[in-house]
Amino acid sequence: MGKKSYSSSTWRGWRYVQPRYYIKRPKRLALVIVVCISFTWFVYDRQSLNREHQEDILRLKEEVTRLQNTLDDIKGHMKGSAEIIQNDKKDNKFSKGISDEDDPINLQRREKVKEAMLHAWTSYEKYAWGKDELKPQSMNGVDSFGGLGATLVDSLDTLFIMGLDSQFQRAREWIAKSLYFNKNIEVSVFETTIRVLGGLLSAYDLSGDEVFLEKARDLADKLLPAWNTPSGIPYNRINLAYGNTNNARWTRGNSILADSGSEQLEFIALSQRTNDPKYQEKAEKVIKELHRTFPEDGLLPIYLNPLTGTKSSGAITFGAMGDSFYEYLLKAWIQGNKTEMVKFYREMWEASMKGLQSLIRKSTPSSFVYITEKLGNSFFDKMDELACFVPGMLALGSSGYGPGEGDKFMSLAEELAWTCYNFYQSTPTKLAGENYYFRKGEDMTVGTSWNIQRPETIESLFYLWRFTKNKTYQEWGWNIFQAFEKNSRIETGYVGLKDVTTGAKDNMMQSFFLAETLKYLYLLFSPPSVIPLDEWVFNTEAHPLRIVPRNAHQEDEEEKFPRHLHGRKEGRMGYK
Repeated sequence: MGKKSYSSSTWRGWRYVQPRYYIKRPKRLALVIVVCISFTWFVYDRQSLNREHQEDILRLKEEVTRLQNTLDDIKGHMKGSAEIIQNDKKDNKFSKGISDEDDPINLQRREKVKEAMLHAWTSYEKYAWGKDELKPQSMNGVDSFGGLGATLVDSLDTLFIMGLDSQFQRAREWIAKSLYFNKNIEVSVFETTIRVLGGLLSAYDLSGDEVFLEKARDLADKLLPAWNTPSGIPYNRINLAYGNTNNARWTRGNSILADSGSEQLEFIALSQRTNDPKYQEKAEKVIKELHRTFPEDGLLPIYLNPLTGTKSSGAITFGAMGDSFYEYLLKAWIQGNKTEMVKFYREMWEASMKGLQSLIRKSTPSSFVYITEKLGNSFFDKMDELACFVPGMLALGSSGYGPGEGDKFMSLAEELAWTCYNFYQSTPTKLAGENYYFRKGEDMTVGTSWNIQRPETIESLFYLWRFTKNKTYQEWGWNIFQAFEKNSRIETGYVGLKDVTTGAKDNMMQSFFLAETLKYLYLLFSPPSVIPLDEWVFNTEAHPLRIVPRNAHQEDEEEKFPRHLHGRKEGRMGYK
């Protein structure tokens, strides 16, 4: 039974696959055809969907790959930004909260300035190591200041602030092993003080490395004989080995106001750090002498007699050979914590600012505010780019006035800064000439047409930005930096221009380009917590000195005289 039943069932199923079965039954044949077609379509449709699905998956994979690459780029950028921020934290380890105050544009610009510094320094290191200055076009060094490694020492604090640690350490090693001052050479007391002594003291204040303080003291001891005059006003030149002193022939035996009155910050700082009063006493004796007969308008001629202490002759100017005297009167007051002990400095400075207002004029037709020069009773409508430190000085000093008076001087500072910025913008190269003349109906015209990478306008933009937070000053500074990059940068360093109209290049990279110009540009794009102005004061070569309590040295109150002068690097007659 079981076997029969199985055979019968198998046979019944087999007949449905026989063609003759469907020939006799056309309806069932049609149904089978429909089923086959439907199945075929179903299979085809599934295959099509599978292909489309695979294509979709491929596209999705491509999109995922693209997004992953984008994410990697973003991560790389974030990593780079984080590294920059970390570097800046390291760069300015003496500052507070830099990352909280920074913004991307300033960060990028600061890095560009840092790269410029690295290019300048690397060129100096390669072609002029240990020399005073680099001549980029001929790729050799020159000893412009007696062979004291001026560019190297001048650059120390800039390297430190920018976090260029390996470069700073190499410079430190050279100073420890190769910098000495017992040389039979004649040097400028002023230039050596502001560049070398100031650079060493600043490096010490920033790093705490005693080697810099030891070298600073050694140098100051070599310079001190310059103050051994009946009046206390120093001679401007000295032989470091023998202490012989003199003044340049072209001054007819006179000392220069800026040169003789702009060593106070450095020598006071040295006394504070060594606890030896002799340096401060020598430098401040100059101010005591000048204070005795200080004029009501606070303006002094550029020549002083070192024997009698009298004001000899010469122009009254806030430009070459006069400038830093007025700058140091204000900054010695700040260095002294603005206490009663140093009030005389502030009083002398305020008297000089009254005198400054008597020199202010406006051009036609554009009303550019400028500072004239005075000789006797005559005024000359000429302004040096060197005088462009004045806007920054006014901004720095304005807070010591009452609200109304302070606002007036801040307004004057901003007007003068606009004029100085136009010294740059008015030339084809967008770099300023050495000085400008103002004639009726002509506004400003270039006088001496060279540009030697000076920092004064940028210095003022830095102070104005710090005090006003007006980003316009940062934009102006960036424009000036770009003009330096376009016109002064070459493969082997940075050069000045023989003519700002034609763009013809000279063959000198000034040490103050690294010490001042690039440092002020870097700080212009840095948060205020980097070298805060309530903790540091800059000397006239942009070397920041830490503000510490002042030593009285048992002086009588009347002997506490105002402080400092400066002829802001009046320069080697055509050099500065």
